[in-house]
Amino acid sequence: MKILAIDTTEQACSAALLIDDDVSEAYQLAARQHSQLILPMVEGLLGEAGLALAELDGLAFARGPGSFTGVRIAAAVTQGLAVAADLPVVPVSSLLALAQGVLLESGESRVLAVFDARMGELYWAPCEGQDGRMQFAAPERVSGVADVALPTGFSGWVLAGSGASAYGDQLEASLGNAAARYPVASVHARDVATLALSEFEQGAGVPAEQALPVYLRDQVAHKMRKPPS
Repeated sequence: MKILAIDTTEQACSAALLIDDDVSEAYQLAARQHSQLILPMVEGLLGEAGLALAELDGLAFARGPGSFTGVRIAAAVTQGLAVAADLPVVPVSSLLALAQGVLLESGESRVLAVFDARMGELYWAPCEGQDGRMQFAAPERVSGVADVALPTGFSGWVLAGSGASAYGDQLEASLGNAAARYPVASVHARDVATLALSEFEQGAGVPAEQALPVYLRDQVAHKMRKPPS
């Protein structure tokens, strides 16, 4: 199985190539440079592996939630590549991919994944690992900090993501102390590829036109009030 995955969810930009059990990744922290970096990363990974785009089995991308612009870039690039090579696509939750990375790096199997959604809100989801793969323990949501909740019995959890840096103290005051915090944890394309693998094996890929971003909210900026005349 050969899968190319990309992520431009937040500050980082990454691409990964999964070939059977091996994953190669290009990763860079580069805010506002995603559109310049992502295609060269893809070309570099394919070139190193000696593969053409059409030789892949499928594509995957972090479909959000996250930065409105970043999520759009990932979807648009993936759609373009999928159309060019007639490849199926698996969209993967950015929150789930973040939790998958925490599982891989620290072994923590219960993760409250939180992104700073700005405007006093968080994108969040409790995630739980089973057989080395993260799944949602409750649906992903966007809300104010006070509305973040954990499923019954979700003990021994850890807090991860940019929301842990911005709102960690408030979250723990509301939910109880986390076993650990990972405020600098970020989404990696390697984890997007890992989560997409089982979906591809079950035939879950979609055509390019269905590879859509997920924002969780339609309002991406407060409207400016008109000045008084």
